[in-house]
Amino acid sequence: MQAVRFHRHGGPEVLELETVPVPEPGPGQVRIRVRAVALNHLDLWNRRGLPGRTVPLPRIPGADVAGEVDALGPGVAGLDPGARVIVNPGISCGRCRACLEGRDNLCPHYEVLGNRTDGGYAQYVVVPAANVIAMPGRLEFVEAAAVPLVFLTAWHMLVTLARLQPGETVLVWGAGSGVGSAAIQIARLLGAHVIATVGSADKVARAQRLGADVVLDHHRQAVDEEVRALTGRRGVDVVFEHVGQATWERSLRSLTHGGRLVTCGATTGYEGLTDIRYVFSRQLQILGSYMGSKGELLRLLPFVEQGRLQPVVDRVLPLAQAAEAHRIVEERRHFGKVVLQVP
Repeated sequence: MQAVRFHRHGGPEVLELETVPVPEPGPGQVRIRVRAVALNHLDLWNRRGLPGRTVPLPRIPGADVAGEVDALGPGVAGLDPGARVIVNPGISCGRCRACLEGRDNLCPHYEVLGNRTDGGYAQYVVVPAANVIAMPGRLEFVEAAAVPLVFLTAWHMLVTLARLQPGETVLVWGAGSGVGSAAIQIARLLGAHVIATVGSADKVARAQRLGADVVLDHHRQAVDEEVRALTGRRGVDVVFEHVGQATWERSLRSLTHGGRLVTCGATTGYEGLTDIRYVFSRQLQILGSYMGSKGELLRLLPFVEQGRLQPVVDRVLPLAQAAEAHRIVEERRHFGKVVLQVP
């Protein structure tokens, strides 16, 4: 089969289109014929290499997969070959206390597809049967691939952890990212008032179309000062943070008394300066988030089926142009998801 792999860490140039053996599904596994795979920042981090994170090489990246059931491993039932499916990108043991309590993203063995196991930049991928979910019928493969990781992440952050309520105000950084575009929609679904940020003027109208009430340019405006002005000096109830070092202090200063900051990433750096006095005197909550549970993905998918949550696809490239797709994401030339179509 055709697959894109990297044999060493580095820039987009390390991604190589190769011919590799088709994987065989083992007990409890399913082989998927991949039709589309969406990019995530995790793909970039795994390709670059990170201190403390071991990615076995060579590696096929790609967590967000849409395709068709191709073959079933021993012991798998209830899935028909040819069925159109998406893949829950979070893989867990299924046996520990966290998994059995429905909090599988807290499993000690939790990993994301394409990290320590081969992912979806390939014509075929093998995944646990428990991770295979029927594809929303109203979507095509490219759109469906743009759903799982970012909508699951944003749902876990806003619904499960931050407990965003109707009438509250949320600040969403980076509306042009996949997770940011998902967060705006989920916040509006919950009845919240949304202040979003973008990095260029051409992205303002697109963020507004997704449901943002106010859109700020985080390169040109002091976001925390603008937030204070917009809220009558009160601040927002929730900050949706995934940028990291470049925005951390402004995120904390944007919160009202008792506000919640929920974070899932650090694309600009890992060290955020925090005045601890500000945290305890204003009784702020800082909530760390990583992915979400299988049950949460199943709860949000009906809203996708109804069209109330819609994947945002910026552009579609062929699998052979995976390196260019990575460059587009690294250079922030996209709004929403960049998706690879698999031949």
